[in-house]
Amino acid sequence: MPDRPEIVCICGSTRFVDEMRAANRDLTFAGVIVVAPGEADELITNEQKTALDALHLRKIDLADRVLVVNRGGYIGESTSREIAYAHATGKPISFTDPG
Repeated sequence: MPDRPEIVCICGSTRFVDEMRAANRDLTFAGVIVVAPGEADELITNEQKTALDALHLRKIDLADRVLVVNRGGYIGESTSREIAYAHATGKPISFTDPG
């Protein structure tokens, strides 16, 4: 048993920002440390997206497990890559919509 709270990394499409915020809130109130995708209020450049994608993989590295927010079973390209990375690094993965 670790001497710190569990760390969960939330992954998912930016189209599910409201669901990711709700998962973050629920996990936080359950005593979990949450790391989540960065948010932008405006369109981002390809360079910024590449940097954010790389940063999110480091967030997965920090986590004990990954929670994929996939309403309706939807998993986009970036999220698929994150799931593959988490799987390759041995992180347990769960989904909000087991579909």
